[in-house]
Amino acid sequence: MNQPSIPAETASHVLFHYGRGGYQAGSFTEHLIKTIDMADPDNRDLLALAFPDYVAAVIAIQYDRDGVAQLQAIASGVAA
Repeated sequence: MNQPSIPAETASHVLFHYGRGGYQAGSFTEHLIKTIDMADPDNRDLLALAFPDYVAAVIAIQYDRDGVAQLQAIASGVAA
């Protein structure tokens, strides 16, 4: 399965949610990130159908040792 591309805005919103930089999203997106953060794997997979970039970013920051650095690079425009 292909990894979805994470836009800079998405990276910034997820970083902000986890207190690692970025900037605050609107209320819907804040609730969406919180929902993804709290979701069990089956429900997270369902959310990924509609919001693949946000799910990928949350998974990166939660489970990837380099996730924060990767999202910070995306948010700053250093990484694609």
